[in-house]
Amino acid sequence: MAFEDLDVWKRASALSVEIYRYFASHKDFAFRDQITRSGLSVPSNVAEGCERNSSPELARFVTIAKGSAGELRTQIHIGCEIGYIDVDTASRWIEEIKELSRMLQGLKRSVQA
Repeated sequence: MAFEDLDVWKRASALSVEIYRYFASHKDFAFRDQITRSGLSVPSNVAEGCERNSSPELARFVTIAKGSAGELRTQIHIGCEIGYIDVDTASRWIEEIKELSRMLQGLKRSVQA
């Protein structure tokens, strides 16, 4: 399975790009670095798992990606609370990352079946 063909990878990559662009000129380098890293980690771990050519490895990396999705959701909530992310953007990103988490769980189940 090519990771580029997976909807979860496509959507997670698109979200990562959006987050990078949103924070491109942000002055809080620590926050910017952390949120962009966790956003990048989701599609990157899906890709790495697929490239391992092993169902157990794919399941393991999808689990890591799901953990990164939770980390990203937390950072979005905090970013909104401290005024770094506007409420509409934060709400949209949170809904997207929740859906990505569901998709990752489904992918993990399909690989383990």
